[in-house]
Amino acid sequence: MKGNFEFRTRKSNRSLWVIECIGPTCSWRLRASKIVPESTKFVIRKYVGVHCCSLLNRNANHRQATYVVIGEQVAPQYVGVEKGPGPKGVQTFARTKLGAQISYYKAWRGRKHAHTLIRGSPEQSFHILPSYFHMLEKLNPGTVTRIEVDGESRFKYLFLAFGVAIRGFRYMRKVVGIDGTFLKGQYRGVLLVATAQDGNGQCYPLAWGIVDSENEDAWTWFLTQLKEVIGDTDELALISDRAPSIKKAISIVFEKAHHGACAWHVAQNIKNKFKCVDIKGSYWSAVNAYICEDFAGYMTEISHRYPRVAEYLENEVGFEKWSRCHYPGLRYNITTTNMVESLNSMLVNARDFPYVALLDVIQEKMSKWWNYRRILNPVTYHVKGGELEGVVDIFNKTCTCKEFDIDKLPCVHVIAAVHHA
Repeated sequence: MKGNFEFRTRKSNRSLWVIECIGPTCSWRLRASKIVPESTKFVIRKYVGVHCCSLLNRNANHRQATYVVIGEQVAPQYVGVEKGPGPKGVQTFARTKLGAQISYYKAWRGRKHAHTLIRGSPEQSFHILPSYFHMLEKLNPGTVTRIEVDGESRFKYLFLAFGVAIRGFRYMRKVVGIDGTFLKGQYRGVLLVATAQDGNGQCYPLAWGIVDSENEDAWTWFLTQLKEVIGDTDELALISDRAPSIKKAISIVFEKAHHGACAWHVAQNIKNKFKCVDIKGSYWSAVNAYICEDFAGYMTEISHRYPRVAEYLENEVGFEKWSRCHYPGLRYNITTTNMVESLNSMLVNARDFPYVALLDVIQEKMSKWWNYRRILNPVTYHVKGGELEGVVDIFNKTCTCKEFDIDKLPCVHVIAAVHHA
């Protein structure tokens, strides 16, 4: 192929394959047959590798450069990476490595075929999904998985929450951001994400879901599964955009938790609805105000310049949804769903993968995160010095000196360990 010589099949059956150059007088040919009759492998029996045909027979638009061949050749470049070469990159690969000139469409089909070889087809993904979830639960204690099907046993929704995330949420601030992002694979769908924030201000992914679209039924199902994982208390705050489907689903599923609106989405709604951009300073000052008197001052500034915006923020959105000082629960310093958007950005290249391949990417990234943070944040310390050494386990709140265990007050070893941490 690289020499731009085309060939035709002279004979092909289950036990024999003979090909020859398309030049009528050329002696180039290859003959292969099965090793033994019952084998599935072929061995080359005869090969004449020298072309003696005219150079006019050479063709850069090689007839054997099908999208299947191109996909098989370029497939190794997609192993272990999320993106790999695009169609133009595949065209370059075919030209430089195979000597073939191919169209953009054939390159696109070749890339798609390579993806299928490496990551499987969407149909294969649906077939192995139950087994995949079974192994996740077996190898990750405490992991919760759910698959919902319709009346004809066709896939409808899925839910995944890793056990390590569920256990760690007990020690997090009870603020959970939820959002969805569109998938771009053959069967589309929407990836739903619920994430908290750890003590270092880093994303703490809690749960993942794939549904058909961001509708009320899908959100209700996802939030019902989430409620089983994190519970429903007055301390819990759920932050999202102002989509009616999310708002309705939260009111159905969570009776005690408080719902807050993402302040950034509210700002975007103001920009699109009222076409005003110079309100940002007063608006964000109002969002972050701790004292109601300060908040009232900023709202006065807004109402003087944009009375319709002030009315929108008070009556349509509600102060209690986006203002820190009016929020009825505890949302701390978390006023937006940026932590969810960060996760969505992390998966931008994997959004066209089959579902199991997408979940593999999520699992790999989460494993790296947990392992990295575990290394950075050890929970056991061996404290030396003083009259007695002590081994402190911060996670279980114990120390070998037993003072911490019995008095429930930090001993000198615990204080030293916390100071070191």
